[in-house]
Amino acid sequence: MVIMVDVLSKGRESCYKARDAFYACLEKEADKKPTEVATVGLLYPAECKGSRDEFVKSCRPTWVKHFDRQYCAKKRVKRLLDNDESRRGPISLPQPYTFKP
Repeated sequence: MVIMVDVLSKGRESCYKARDAFYACLEKEADKKPTEVATVGLLYPAECKGSRDEFVKSCRPTWVKHFDRQYCAKKRVKRLLDNDESRRGPISLPQPYTFKP
């Protein structure tokens, strides 16, 4: 019988610590320009690259993807419920100009 070490209590705990450190870094460095790309289109600043690498190393890839999706969904909901009118609503991304007049 093969025991997957990363799903045991200690493995999960180290994964959760690395996850929390990465997302704390994201919140702390929110004013910096995101230059790195994670799973599910999550962007993060280069200052968080070390904690991201630790997060990816400590957790299963499916867990990383799941936590990234969860984080993005929470940010979307927070943005939709934001009291600041200028920030409320969907994020408008710059669209490339494709049509010629």
